Amino acid sequence: MDKKVYRNNKINEEVISCELDSGLKIYFIPKKGYSKKYAIFATNYGSNDNRFIPIGEKNVLEVPQGVAHFLEHKLFEEPDEDIIDKFSRLGTDVNAYTNFNQTAYLFSCTDNFYESLELLIKFVQNPYFTNENVEKEKGIIAQEIKMYEDNPGWRVFFNCLRGMYYEHPVKIDIAGTVESIQKIDVNILYKCYNTFYNPKNMILVMTGDISFDKAVEAVERVEKKDINSSEDIVRIYNEEPNSIKEKYIEEKLITYMPIFAIGFKEKDIGFLGEKLIKREVTTNILLDMLFGQSSEFYQELYNEGIIDGSFGGQYTGHENYGHSVISGQSKNPELVLERIIKYLNELKSKGLKEEDFLRIKKKSMGSDLMGFNSVEFIANNFVNYYFLDYLFINLLDVYDKITFDDVFHRFNSHFDKDNYTLSVIKPM
Repeated sequence: MDKKVYRNNKINEEVISCELDSGLKIYFIPKKGYSKKYAIFATNYGSNDNRFIPIGEKNVLEVPQGVAHFLEHKLFEEPDEDIIDKFSRLGTDVNAYTNFNQTAYLFSCTDNFYESLELLIKFVQNPYFTNENVEKEKGIIAQEIKMYEDNPGWRVFFNCLRGMYYEHPVKIDIAGTVESIQKIDVNILYKCYNTFYNPKNMILVMTGDISFDKAVEAVERVEKKDINSSEDIVRIYNEEPNSIKEKYIEEKLITYMPIFAIGFKEKDIGFLGEKLIKREVTTNILLDMLFGQSSEFYQELYNEGIIDGSFGGQYTGHENYGHSVISGQSKNPELVLERIIKYLNELKSKGLKEEDFLRIKKKSMGSDLMGFNSVEFIANNFVNYYFLDYLFINLLDVYDKITFDDVFHRFNSHFDKDNYTLSVIKPM
């Protein structure tokens, strides 16, 4: 086994890694003395990947919305016994998630780590799809979709995405629709599984007080040896205009107060690595400066009763899409937007304050540094950043490269007066 070690002496963290013959990359972040151990087995495949060329084929396939999430559910089913029961007998908590860009299977435990790790690898690499269990799952997921459709917070966010994007599949609900999942069958599931659950497209990340060599041996004992492929995955995305599709989207649901989401769409896309991570960190510092609870703007609107403690902003950036979303609840969402636009225009005239930048940057660095005390924080973020072509233990080094000028230029380029949408959920 050819091991590599990456160190960041500034935060006293290291990563040990190796690549198996199958193409699977394994990463381990040691945390000596920690009782909790954590592993996450993830594939670079999420709800956005609806159009692609299946491995071994030549033509583009467009699959129904919600397949990635459907696959996540189905991998927990085995012919003999519920996989969750097997983990429970080991005293291990197992879970999974699907987002726009990845699907991950994870567990945490204090004991029986290596047995749990073998179980994780085995069930993810051995799908069991039948016509009967696929049909049964459609009813379960349909209920889940209906539950989210009635959730105002979920709806206001996805309506905001639908307002921003014309073509990009990020505007589509991760679970799909009740109608779209009816089109999913065994053949589609296996095509997606065989394409995206290839070890070359996956990563295993472990953290805690364990033996790396022993963990690798456990993986090698149970991993499937016949699923390696030298083919690259070809994903197809339609060209997305820079402009906003809809300026305003309103819906009525059961909620005691209107909630809103204001989305500012990214125009500068097409890159990964440190450049992308630097932009993400810079933008989130900027959003905290502008709209965080310590900002003058927040205090002004809060004291006037226009917003409450739920108000805030967050940036999300990937290779082919990105956006900032400012959200909260208010009796008058339209007034909140009006005040935000006025506020941004005033700041473009008088400028930002460097002391605000330095304070927020220091706070953000401290928050991320504290996160390195959590095995979950480390492993989950390691996966996220890995698929963005960046080594997570170097995150704090990015802060050293962010200047006040970077934030100033980001402010002027990102908050375009015509590049936003307002999504509102009002009481029925």
